Amino acid sequence: MAKSGLASRLYRGEADLNIVGRRKLWFGVAAALVLVAVLSFAVRGFSLGIEFAGGTALQVPASVGTLDDVERQVDEVLKAKGGGAEVATGQQVGGAGNDIYELKTSELTPDQSNAVKTEIAQRFGLNFDQVGASQVSASFAGQVTERALLGLLIFLAVVAIYLILRFEWRMAVAAIASLFMNLILTAGIYSLVGFDVTPSTVIGFLTILGFALYDVVVVFDKVQENTRGITANNNQTYGEASNLALNQSLMRSLNTSVVALLPVGGLLFIGAFLLGAGTLKDLGLVLFVGMAVAFLTSILLATPLLVLLKNQDPRISAHNKRVLARRGAIARGELAPKGTPRAAEAGAESIDQEAAALAGAAPKVGARPAGKRPTGTRGGRPSGGGGNRPGGAKRR
Repeated sequence: MAKSGLASRLYRGEADLNIVGRRKLWFGVAAALVLVAVLSFAVRGFSLGIEFAGGTALQVPASVGTLDDVERQVDEVLKAKGGGAEVATGQQVGGAGNDIYELKTSELTPDQSNAVKTEIAQRFGLNFDQVGASQVSASFAGQVTERALLGLLIFLAVVAIYLILRFEWRMAVAAIASLFMNLILTAGIYSLVGFDVTPSTVIGFLTILGFALYDVVVVFDKVQENTRGITANNNQTYGEASNLALNQSLMRSLNTSVVALLPVGGLLFIGAFLLGAGTLKDLGLVLFVGMAVAFLTSILLATPLLVLLKNQDPRISAHNKRVLARRGAIARGELAPKGTPRAAEAGAESIDQEAAALAGAAPKVGARPAGKRPTGTRGGRPSGGGGNRPGGAKRR
């Protein structure tokens, strides 16, 4: 029979990928990525959108042409009349035949704003009043950020309480650490690539937390199922049972992530390349990046971190030592695995040496201690049944 492929073994949970066993590698990679992200925060910072930095929003009727053509010509006008400013974002808004293009740029002075409006009106054959210009305050974005941070703290508190009640505190710690890693890595990508940070981006950050938590809970539920009553046998360590749970739920997590990323990718493509909608592009971008990172952190970080925490538990630590000691004894030939017959050439019947040793060492409940009996006696009497009578004497 041909050996099944990796995809088939993944679906059956039989891929046997050693994810937990390589946790030092994943922790090292995560630490390096966090260091790169923090350095990027300090050196490059973030490319703040006009909503955060403040600026000017220009409105042009959509009837003058395509959005790309309008952006290109407004850029030329801004460089000539607006002190070298550029269009930061552009999108089509409105409806019912009253569509307009809204182009956001850095803040212009009143004189620059009037000069830009005049030049745009001349280029597109519009009246001066048909070109709008308004100042965008950064205070709104600040309010959004404050609300977002407050929502983040409330969300983490509720998540911690839920995970402690549903699982245990170690799982809560591992899950929240995974969520923080997801946020840091997603923010690091934004900082390194230079994606604009807008209020839509902040809202998207909160949205991906729910997806990341769902993925972690799915894996932890399988871990709890596999490790329930694990100390009652000496077959698996806690890390091995958790690694099996990861393999069994890996394909489900992968399918969930792919199914979630496809519509988000479609939203990003439609918003960025077809409609030119800045809000859709910002929201779709952070969701796409965050969901992809969430899948990796839930698999490569959350469960390995949980195993690290659980191994500090004295009960789990003692169980792991018993499992490893038993395997060492089997490897040295001092103990046969359960159900394994001894060497056939020795003519010995199949026995469980571990069970036999335990049976010989532990007397049955209610049994009397074994004592030495005189040779050839029964019931404390000399053999022969005649007591001290001479041999051949008849009983009277």
